[in-house]
Amino acid sequence: MKIIITGRNVDLTDGIKGRVNEKLEKLDKFFTNETTATVTLKKENGKDVAEINIPVKGSLLRASEKQDNLFSAIDTAADKLERQIRKYRTKIHDNRIHNIMKNLAEGNFSEEAVDEMPADIKIVKKKQIMLKPMDDEEACMQLDMIGHSFFIYENMNGKICVAYKRGDGDYGIIEPEDE
Repeated sequence: MKIIITGRNVDLTDGIKGRVNEKLEKLDKFFTNETTATVTLKKENGKDVAEINIPVKGSLLRASEKQDNLFSAIDTAADKLERQIRKYRTKIHDNRIHNIMKNLAEGNFSEEAVDEMPADIKIVKKKQIMLKPMDDEEACMQLDMIGHSFFIYENMNGKICVAYKRGDGDYGIIEPEDE
């Protein structure tokens, strides 16, 4: 994997470049030699920011982290990216398994193909909630009160929505599209 490092308002010392290369070398096993990772290191509002972007088959794997220390930001962003890559690979693997099962059901595969099935998904907790109609601001207040990272509610139009706390401390709302 090729690594391009750029710095904005940051001196790119050999130590910083070495840390980036060290962290991203662990991800080499997931990519070809032609894959290019773009790392941008910058200062933003008194914090150090590390952004890593890797284009993958029409998609983009991206991790960004803001910390007081540039080395911590690099480490955390690389760890986030590794989790994304594993999730992406699992998704591709699950799609392949879905196709295997479909072909098996249609009689196009032998039963040996089932040996490639992943382990079952393990659900460790199931919870039922009562949805109460409320506006977005009230949902955000409820989110703060319960101390979770998200809150599911019914908005005033009867749509099921999710309020969540963003990394920058603001709130986001996910709602279904109008049909």
